[in-house]
Amino acid sequence: MSIRTKGGILGSAIFTITGDAFADWTLNLPEPVSPVTREIFNLHMLTATVALVIMVIVTAVIIYSLWKFRKSAGYEADQNFHTGWFGKWSWVLVPVVVLGIDLSIAGKATKVFSLVEDTTPPELTLKVTGSQWKWTYDYMEDDIQIVSNLDRDIAESEDTYLRDVDNKVILPVDTRIRFLHTATDVLHAWWVPALAYKKDAIPGYINETWAIIEKEGIYRGQCAEICGTGHAFMPIVVEAVSKEKYAAWVDGKKEAATAALAEASADKTWSMDELMARGEQVYNTACGACHQPTGLGLPPAFPALKGSAFTTTGEISAHLDIIINGKPGTAMAAWGAQLNDLEIAAVTTYERNAWGNDTGDMVQPAEVKAARSNNK
Repeated sequence: MSIRTKGGILGSAIFTITGDAFADWTLNLPEPVSPVTREIFNLHMLTATVALVIMVIVTAVIIYSLWKFRKSAGYEADQNFHTGWFGKWSWVLVPVVVLGIDLSIAGKATKVFSLVEDTTPPELTLKVTGSQWKWTYDYMEDDIQIVSNLDRDIAESEDTYLRDVDNKVILPVDTRIRFLHTATDVLHAWWVPALAYKKDAIPGYINETWAIIEKEGIYRGQCAEICGTGHAFMPIVVEAVSKEKYAAWVDGKKEAATAALAEASADKTWSMDELMARGEQVYNTACGACHQPTGLGLPPAFPALKGSAFTTTGEISAHLDIIINGKPGTAMAAWGAQLNDLEIAAVTTYERNAWGNDTGDMVQPAEVKAARSNNK
């Protein structure tokens, strides 16, 4: 292979890396859009600048010393360095300078920490619950809940691959928002660098952060705590909108919830096709992250539903019980409070007939309602 050919290949590789593969890479944190993240960003820039200046000075002194006092130039080592003025006082002056720099950074950091822990009453509270591997959001003042999963329909070639979700978090701008962080199974961490700082979500414990989003737009983040094999599949997408649009969104969500409840309570006998279509939607939203869209699960934590005795020959009453009440001591959460009778009936029917299970079993909302009554 000629030198020219090798050079052409190398040039093409470099262009590919710098022009395509690194096209979305940046050299700094995202633009902050909240008071807390702005102060954190400024503190980051201060410490980075100080570190850069120190590195440049130290590196310059080292390089100059290596060149100026090299042995090949005939320089003889100074045997009396520590007895001279500089040799004595440098051990005092350097620590004093470093301490002064540290104190200036510490003063700035103290103000940032005080802002982080500010407990001013919020206008809106959003409870964020991490689970393997999805996020559940509860709007505490409006009694709205959404479940956010990775959007698996995004192709690998698209910019938002592994970064988009089926349900975005909608939040208003210019509103003080309190985030309550918790988890149902293992440690997670809800982190959107542009608007909220990282804080762990711990099972059985509530952590708190806050933000005031100052600019409309879409902001992305991810789980920042290794939480298992699906850790990379927990993106976060926040859409910040005006207060008017947020109010309209809340009204729409409430109307949809009322309509869904009325539909689930209706005395209607649902067909197999209707239950399967609705059940697939519910399964992909609530169950697919753990038991997988293929029904093969992630044993042993999340057992397979495809071909399992539980979903093929097991009692329907037991199937309903574990969906409604969960299973203590395992990662199976209780969905009775989050899904209505129709949704539970549909997902149960789906699990007993999808992936080749083909039991022919159908569950109607009335059966779910009866199962709930039996559990009281």
